[in-house]
Amino acid sequence: MRKKGFTLIELLVVIAIIALLLSILMPALQKVKKQARDVICRSNLHQWGLIWKMYVDDNNGKFGGNELGPSDPWIRGQWAAWLRVYWEDQGRQRLLTCPSATRPLQNFTPGTNNWGGPENTYQVSDTSAPLPDGTHEMASYGMNLWAFNRAGARTSDLQGRPNEWHWGKLDVKGAAKIPLFLDAMWRGGGPHYLNTRSSTAPDFNGQWGDAAAPGVNFQGGVQYEMQHFCIDRHNKTINGVFFDLSTQKIPLKHLWKLKWHKMFNTSGYTDNGGTWPPWMESFTE
Repeated sequence: MRKKGFTLIELLVVIAIIALLLSILMPALQKVKKQARDVICRSNLHQWGLIWKMYVDDNNGKFGGNELGPSDPWIRGQWAAWLRVYWEDQGRQRLLTCPSATRPLQNFTPGTNNWGGPENTYQVSDTSAPLPDGTHEMASYGMNLWAFNRAGARTSDLQGRPNEWHWGKLDVKGAAKIPLFLDAMWRGGGPHYLNTRSSTAPDFNGQWGDAAAPGVNFQGGVQYEMQHFCIDRHNKTINGVFFDLSTQKIPLKHLWKLKWHKMFNTSGYTDNGGTWPPWMESFTE
């Protein structure tokens, strides 16, 4: 007796049902993947908190700041060198990058367009100091540049940052509100150091300085440094580890309410009369 198989119409119906189910499930799966990357990112930052703690404990309770050489060249990726002995054996690529930002920019050129973006890595080491194999470490986290100890031999203001505004050590009052190490598209940053309150918010997600479009070299200055952290990487938030070693999810607007340095006014955003750029208007604090 001849076995009865699927008719063409029945097969098409089955395919259509499968396609419908996939169209329903894919957004949910994408959401789950994003949530998983967010969890891994926070796990990475938890590890970085422990790494910073080990470094500080081995450095008489203080941050670095006097190891920058006789002329204070200040390579912003200095933290990677300070902490290398603590992180290198734990998985270089895994710890240096947020899983939501693991690719270099498309137009990446070592020594030129070496910053990152909301979903991109940046070049940690200076062009003049590559790794032994000639490559450069890529990362997507950055430090609060007010976490320095400028006592001792190096007493000049670092890049014009008033020494008395730096934290100097990890064990300070109000540690839970002081950011240490965060999702970033550059090696470090923080609020405008010539202003105790503000720093310009980006006009679009991933803006670099006052560049009019992504991938354009910036022409701005210190007033744009908060843009290094104000990126939509985890659904209108970033992750960060704080001086108390807690790992927190930070709404982008809340960045202006953190205690970046000793004199920073945490009352909130003040640039442009406190008016947020359009892409951030609907974000919560």
